[in-house]
Amino acid sequence: MTASELTPGSQRSAQLSFSDQPAWIIKDEVDGGWVLQIGGVEQSHVDLADPTHIVHEYLRRMANVLDQAWPPGKPIRIAHLGAGALTLARYVQATRPGSPQLVIEIERELPTLVTTALPMPPGTELTVMIGDAREELAELGDRRFDALVIDVFSGESSPAHLAAKDFYLEALDHLEADGMLLVNIGDDAGQRFVAQQVRELENATSERGLSGVWTLTHASLLTRPADGNMVLLAGGALSSPDVETWRSAWKREGPHPAAVLDPAETIEAFRSIGHPQSR
Repeated sequence: MTASELTPGSQRSAQLSFSDQPAWIIKDEVDGGWVLQIGGVEQSHVDLADPTHIVHEYLRRMANVLDQAWPPGKPIRIAHLGAGALTLARYVQATRPGSPQLVIEIERELPTLVTTALPMPPGTELTVMIGDAREELAELGDRRFDALVIDVFSGESSPAHLAAKDFYLEALDHLEADGMLLVNIGDDAGQRFVAQQVRELENATSERGLSGVWTLTHASLLTRPADGNMVLLAGGALSSPDVETWRSAWKREGPHPAAVLDPAETIEAFRSIGHPQSR
């Protein structure tokens, strides 16, 4: 199916068996392109005509991270734990053709719905595994990636077995020595769950002898309460001598106003949230 064959009158839908929620692919009348809705809530945006056009802020920040951390156009091995409408996978194929990509998705019906209604860019090398992110990651044995994206967290409703240091340790162990973990965390205005995840990931990086956790987000979320997303970064790549150059680019590329916190700044920003004792 081509982009021209997709019209508002040909909406695609599926009933998801794990969450028991309906999923829809619908036309985006505001930004153009197409939207994946699950349970009536927008989850992903896809522009078939231009896969580098990313609407959601946190995905744009992740794309900027990938752009800087590896030479332009160089294929990377990347795994996506939870991928929605495969927006970032499409971006990787468009900007780094030939990148072998793996998706782990718990909703069995979702990848088929997405790839049928919104075809992937030509030449995409994509493997899909269906199941729990932690269980399927364990099935990979000693397979390693340049980048591993975790996009399964939504505040206090997040799966507890994924929101823990041990899971982050397992994820870090699937990275190359110079690899990077990118974690999207959506949370409410209290930011208690984000703060908890910062500490869990920080403890995991410390145990693995890594430099700590970086945070990318909308600057206002650090100064006034609001619902929003934060991207956490960890891994050996962040020990690169170029990391400050990357940081400047991540902040410059936005979306704006952008905040980019290094490990020390991340610890300070979340020190007292949900954990009043000093560290």
